Amino acid sequence: MPRFSAHVGYLFPDRSLLDRFDAVAAAGFKAVDMPAPYELPAAALADAVRRNGLTPLGINTPRHGEGGSHGLAALPGREKDWEQSFDLALDYALTIGNSAIHCMSGIVADGERAAAEKTFVANLRRAADIAATKNLKLLIEPINPRDAPGYFLYRVDQAADIIAKVGKPNVLLQFDFYHVQIVSGDLVKRLKQYFPIVGHLQCAAVPVRHEPDADCEVNYPFVFAEVDRLGYTGWIGAEYHPRGRTEDGLGWGRPYGVVPKK
Repeated sequence: MPRFSAHVGYLFPDRSLLDRFDAVAAAGFKAVDMPAPYELPAAALADAVRRNGLTPLGINTPRHGEGGSHGLAALPGREKDWEQSFDLALDYALTIGNSAIHCMSGIVADGERAAAEKTFVANLRRAADIAATKNLKLLIEPINPRDAPGYFLYRVDQAADIIAKVGKPNVLLQFDFYHVQIVSGDLVKRLKQYFPIVGHLQCAAVPVRHEPDADCEVNYPFVFAEVDRLGYTGWIGAEYHPRGRTEDGLGWGRPYGVVPKK
């Protein structure tokens, strides 16, 4: 049966970030994905994880900064800034106990895409060697251009090509059904094709990024069953914007063990 983690950057938006960890555990989730929560001390986040008995999964590299919206990893000329950004993410991941760092590529102009790919590959190679000494995975995620215009990494085949060029076993694909459906569709076929390099899965309704339930163009029960048939043993991140109170929209998760604590 699929296991689902909660993304605290999206779920329970009516609570402070630290309070969301309590709500995640109360709702029945056992693991968490994180945004780029660098406004809070890493020790406070680690405490929130521990007191709720949660498994901390991925954390994003810093998303914003001067000229660095959506990350820095593929921005030519910003290599030193990227190294500082990655070092901060690494410090947080080690303190919190995260198992992976999502390396955000950043926004690039059309004329810079060739240079951006070379920069991305080189930056990932160096970061992967550092992460490997800490037993950490690096994840790269295609993000659809409707939500993030100009984001360098937006196709799953592009991500697979970059992973092959990096050539490091701890650099893997974060396959978000929401983004892949918007860009290319054919979800199950693409999941099977790229399954050997998948490091994490995520989901949300399409076209509106709400609960992955029946009010959606994706037949998620079928997709989740296919995930099971493939023998996936990781987590599927619930990364969506709730229609209302998060607790009121969790019916989709009950068949998979997301049951509120009594």
